[in-house]
Amino acid sequence: MNKKLPLFGIPKLMPFIRPYGKKLIFMIVLGALSSFADTVFPLFNSYAIDHFIAQRTTQGIVYFVLLYLGVMVLQELDNFYCLYQCGKIELSIDRDLRNAAFDHLQTLSFSYFNQHSVGYIHARVMSDTAKIGELVAWRMMDVVWNVSYIAFVLVMMLSLNARLAFYVFLLVPVAILVILFFEKKLVGLYHQIREINAKITVNFNEGIPGARSIKVLAGAEKITDEFRQDTARMRRTSVNTTHQAAMLTSIVTLLSSAALSMVLWRGGWITMQGVIRIGTLSVFMSYAVGILEPIHSIITTLSTLISIQVNIDRLMHLLEEVSDVADTEEVQAVYGDNFHSKRENWEELHGDISFRDVTFRYPDGDEYVLEHFNLEVPQGTNVAIVGETGAGKSTLVNLVCRFYEPTEGQVLIDGRDARERSQLWLHSNIGYVLQTPHLFSGTVRENLCYGKPDASDREIWQALQAVSADFVVRKMKNGLDTEVGEGGDMLSTGEKQLLSFARALLADPRILVLDEATASIDTVTEKAIQDAIAAIIRGRTSFVIAHRLSTIVGADTILVVRDGRITEQGTHRELMQARGYYYSLYRQQVEGTAWT
Repeated sequence: MNKKLPLFGIPKLMPFIRPYGKKLIFMIVLGALSSFADTVFPLFNSYAIDHFIAQRTTQGIVYFVLLYLGVMVLQELDNFYCLYQCGKIELSIDRDLRNAAFDHLQTLSFSYFNQHSVGYIHARVMSDTAKIGELVAWRMMDVVWNVSYIAFVLVMMLSLNARLAFYVFLLVPVAILVILFFEKKLVGLYHQIREINAKITVNFNEGIPGARSIKVLAGAEKITDEFRQDTARMRRTSVNTTHQAAMLTSIVTLLSSAALSMVLWRGGWITMQGVIRIGTLSVFMSYAVGILEPIHSIITTLSTLISIQVNIDRLMHLLEEVSDVADTEEVQAVYGDNFHSKRENWEELHGDISFRDVTFRYPDGDEYVLEHFNLEVPQGTNVAIVGETGAGKSTLVNLVCRFYEPTEGQVLIDGRDARERSQLWLHSNIGYVLQTPHLFSGTVRENLCYGKPDASDREIWQALQAVSADFVVRKMKNGLDTEVGEGGDMLSTGEKQLLSFARALLADPRILVLDEATASIDTVTEKAIQDAIAAIIRGRTSFVIAHRLSTIVGADTILVVRDGRITEQGTHRELMQARGYYYSLYRQQVEGTAWT
């Protein structure tokens, strides 16, 4: 068994358990009453045997039956309320944990998402919270019922006949040792099953979205063999787990039978001597059969608690994660936070951006990407950033958008350090179009209005027309109310990119970022978009990360990035005259040599 204390992670859950404290205490009382009723029912049987059967009379049986039925009805009502409330508490704690985890994720910087996969985060928010909710509600009630039942049974047996109770108690240590032995094996097997299942899930998730690549690369046989090996291993481990669980159940049943045999042997003898009545013997028989199962259940619950400790630790690690980018308390007091903005205190953003002696290294990196970098970007300037794939073109944009903080130096927005205003204030003034467009499940209208929920149809169509995307929506059956599917999968990549343009522009940002945003659009559509962008970026500060150099020849400033550093800077004409790296790249593209 794991030597870590089972309750190690429970104190960290108290903020989520405390709101339901009164209900849980009430549930504990009801659970104890239910177990007490279960220990009382054998006494009814004893009374019936000694007073009705042994004495061959039915006198008083009506009152006896009514009392018996009354206790039974009360217990069933008790059980119904317990089950209902346990379900509510489980779902409520699930909701609270998931809300807290999801809300906290919104406050974390990009570095966290770069270092953790979607599957990892999804498991924390969904799987771990579900296990914790089940633990708090159902497992706790199981422990309460089983512990109180064992306590009541021990008191009953000792009060009825201490010597006969002693014989039953002799088997309890044996049962505990056996159960502990098998539970240690089962915990290890369950852990293996979870790991295998996680691997199967990963392969499944890669196999479905990557179906096209698998077919093109003729990799169906390879991925199928891997999947079959994992499912075969899952079957073997699951069968072994079922075998061990079946052995444990059989041994516990055998020990219960042994306890019953001991009661019949010793109890029958003292009954013949008149020490106890037959009815009392029947009570001991019921207790002897029933006392081992609660012990089994308690040990199983403790094993589960130890296992769920991993889920608690992982979820708490997420909730305690400190963002690399965070607003100070002073900033939040004036501007609000990501969930409670104080827009009445927000200044208008004009778009003057300055890099002052900026040195930067990614949180998970070892080398500096920028060192003592300086750059002035006046309001309305169009800055183009070019370079090979992986050269670090997105670094400057990430710093401007405050997705990361400078390691040293300052990024100034309108003459003030970006850290002196809230992230939400800045992000509300930025339009960002990615190379790989992403749409949310829902309609075209809902996606376009994501950054401006109160946008009118007139404003929506103006944005669509500005980026030549109106024809895409007009040909849709339901127009703006057309469903785009999960991630926009019902649309082509080019259509999604056009709608992403319209969505960014509809929010009327003061800073516009285009991260290789025309890479997924055909040449004809790109020409129309370039004409529209030329008019749209007028008066706005814009950053264009470009793949096709022909699209940025009119930029006010072109930055050439090599190996994470700015190596050249100037207008297209100045860089061509310098005949440096930019000149060679441009010539390659003009002459038709693809550059990637």
